[in-house]
Amino acid sequence: MKKSLGAKTLLYPTPVLVIGTYDEEGKPNVMTAAWGGICCSSPPCVAISLRKATYTYGNLISKKAFTINIPSENYVKEADYFGMVSGKKEDKFAKTGLTPVKSDLVDAPYIREFPFIIECKIIQVIEIGLHTQFIGEVMDVKIEDTLQEKENQPIIEQIKPLLYAPDCKKYYAIGKQIASAFSIGNGIG
Repeated sequence: MKKSLGAKTLLYPTPVLVIGTYDEEGKPNVMTAAWGGICCSSPPCVAISLRKATYTYGNLISKKAFTINIPSENYVKEADYFGMVSGKKEDKFAKTGLTPVKSDLVDAPYIREFPFIIECKIIQVIEIGLHTQFIGEVMDVKIEDTLQEKENQPIIEQIKPLLYAPDCKKYYAIGKQIASAFSIGNGIG
């Protein structure tokens, strides 16, 4: 029997996404967001949802671009900090010692030390309620060259991306591989 928890923002797993933007003066900023993911295959697009009260919201409206920086487990402290402090009040790059890199493709910075980067131009903005959804067309995906196996595919166990549990506000690591998709289900029916 299932127990109702009511209407809540629960989805597992929830990714830890660090959104990179520039403000109107060209100052790099990042913020951590968990409300996001893939939303279209062709063209390749991702969506992120933010509150209007965030400093990043204004940057997104102004620059029409963002990066998604996927932190590894090694940067859990920095990723948490990026979601706790406003870039309007603090230079998050200076405080953490991480390095902003200007994208060659979009008007947004990415974090040099993070292993996996997605560069996006905004193609649609949707007002939902408390959050605004920004749909970004993926212009490029960058990954540390040491983290790829054959055919330029990332090795998730080497990236070590963070996961977030919104109900208990805790970070988790990925687990072990248990099967291959579009394969294990072949024996049913």
